[in-house]
Amino acid sequence: SIRHFLDTPIQRELLLELLGAATWAPSGLNNQPWRFAIVWDAEIKQKLAGLTRYANTLRGAAVLIPVFLDLESSYDRLKDSQAIGACIQNLLLAVHAHGLGGVWIGEILKNADQVRTLLKLPERLELMAVIALGHPAHGQQSSHRRPLEELIVFER
Repeated sequence: SIRHFLDTPIQRELLLELLGAATWAPSGLNNQPWRFAIVWDAEIKQKLAGLTRYANTLRGAAVLIPVFLDLESSYDRLKDSQAIGACIQNLLLAVHAHGLGGVWIGEILKNADQVRTLLKLPERLELMAVIALGHPAHGQQSSHRRPLEELIVFER
């Protein structure tokens, strides 16, 4: 997760390519329940930042991608939530592959209705996450992962 960004824009064409990669996630019945908002505007970013404790990350990002579940496309909440998780993971992997950085903000879900209202979106769109994207302010960052031996619960 990259939370600090340079003040460098991301080209819209590249962002659309990244979102295109996200959409290749699997989904039950190929219903593709994800929907994206694209927030470039500094004033809207500032207002979204006020809805999370990660305000500095949202303000500093080149672009924010609120990701929604379209309830009209939904057929099974659990499966659709899994599909959107895969969609977001695809997005973050594509972001990394292009030398950019991103972070998945879930804490903002406590204010999901305010996000939807701020963006003037219909109630059928349920916020799943906000993804903050940009050019990383720091070089390679490391993260710790548990050893596989702690995570494999069965093998035979």
